[in-house]
Amino acid sequence: MSYYNSKALNSNFEKVEAQVRESLHKVGFGILTEIDIQQKLNEKLAVEFHKYKILGACNPKFAYEALKFDSRIGTMLPCNVIIQELNDGKIEVAAINPIASMSAVNNEDIERVAIEVSILLNKFIASLED
Repeated sequence: MSYYNSKALNSNFEKVEAQVRESLHKVGFGILTEIDIQQKLNEKLAVEFHKYKILGACNPKFAYEALKFDSRIGTMLPCNVIIQELNDGKIEVAAINPIASMSAVNNEDIERVAIEVSILLNKFIASLED
């Protein structure tokens, strides 16, 4: 089982990022955090890196359900989605596979929530278009 699901698009970074935000919203996710890795690596290490953003996506309903089952599950939230520029000029969008990540918890209730979240994130990835 892969720890992520991804799709590469023939578009520019900014258009893909806008589409990602809109598509996540359509399946019930908001963005809680955002890290511009390219900017941070340049700022902290003075290195050049390709365009790369991490968006911390959260579906409040499922986050609440998971937190009711295990209050420490917050250590594994939010669901990270990355947008990165590939060497061939394509833009890759990848989302965590919550089933894979939550399997470490070994809790059937959490597993059921992870399955539902996985369905939504897979729908989100499938909806992305060039």
